[in-house]
Amino acid sequence: MRFRTALAAAAGALALIVTLPASATAADGQFQYTYSGLDGRPQVAVIDDPESWKCVTLPEVADPDSSSPAHSPRNRTDAYAEVFTEPDCTGDSFTLRPRTGYGSERLKLRSVIFF
Repeated sequence: MRFRTALAAAAGALALIVTLPASATAADGQFQYTYSGLDGRPQVAVIDDPESWKCVTLPEVADPDSSSPAHSPRNRTDAYAEVFTEPDCTGDSFTLRPRTGYGSERLKLRSVIFF
């Protein structure tokens, strides 16, 4: 009798685990930043619904030897965004709050992570 009770309890626990919603793995919204295009004019780039806890090196400014860093980030996602001065989420960092976080032209960045 105890075996059936234990089996029923295990099956009930498994059913609860399976029906729980999975946690979101992406930040909802957009992250914007400005960089200098090949012609030297400012360009705005957007990352839509970025993955959480994954470092994103900004492709337009990934190589410090051939490009100036991006600037003026706007965090319009529902997650915190930590921006870094170097590729691969290294160097100095600054955290932007969800939805309304932003930085001026003085805030330089080459990578970002969302959490």
